[in-house]
Amino acid sequence: MKVGKTNDDKIGIWAVRAQSKILAKRLSKELHGRIYLSESAGKLTNRQAFARSYHQCRRWVMIGTTGIAVRYLQGLTSDKKTDPAVVVVDEAGRFAISLIGGHEGGANRLAYRVANILGGSPVITTATEALKPLVVGIGCRKNISVLAINQAVQSALASISRDEEEIREVATIDLKATEPGLLAWCEKRNLPLRVIPRELIMARPWVTEPSAWVKENVGVDGVCEPCALLATYRGKLIVRKTNLNGVTVAMVEEGPCR
Repeated sequence: MKVGKTNDDKIGIWAVRAQSKILAKRLSKELHGRIYLSESAGKLTNRQAFARSYHQCRRWVMIGTTGIAVRYLQGLTSDKKTDPAVVVVDEAGRFAISLIGGHEGGANRLAYRVANILGGSPVITTATEALKPLVVGIGCRKNISVLAINQAVQSALASISRDEEEIREVATIDLKATEPGLLAWCEKRNLPLRVIPRELIMARPWVTEPSAWVKENVGVDGVCEPCALLATYRGKLIVRKTNLNGVTVAMVEEGPCR
């Protein structure tokens, strides 16, 4: 059922249960999205209300279970090039799952945005991303240039004879989530930026050589190595922290599933 005109810029946030209101408000504020609550469906069932609204937004964040999302979407999707994207978030904010419209609809990118906001993990299952093995951890000075970041990353890649096309994502600490040079470098290469909460790094200070300066100024033993490791599931550190012109880089390779 297609009702209303799709707004390419608007993100809809569907809260399945009233208990999700606080989480929905947080996401609405950060994503500039519109909240839809199942409890306000009126005479319609929750699923009917969602079906009526589905094509009014180009991208959706549904707070609930994947099972509910699948049932709600039954009969609504028709073409991956035009279907609105859907990201499913559990009520605890632990996982942001790119359910449909990963590439064409922008669900993969939206999943990273949601995960970064909530301090959770993006779940991406599209083959293009899953087959890329490298995660790059980056720490940098404030207002670092795109050129400096590129030089540091290319130097690290060259040291292990690997190619930029093998990078799946970039990971950094939350304090660098809005660093202009880092954002621009990732955007130019269409690479998602994974933001790791400082508290998580403090709990898992996986560094080969602690930095006294970083500890004093940031409160953690290091940035690039733990960020890269925390962004993987079976990762192995293949490039230890390297420092070039104010940019620290570490690289982790995702291990095979056994």
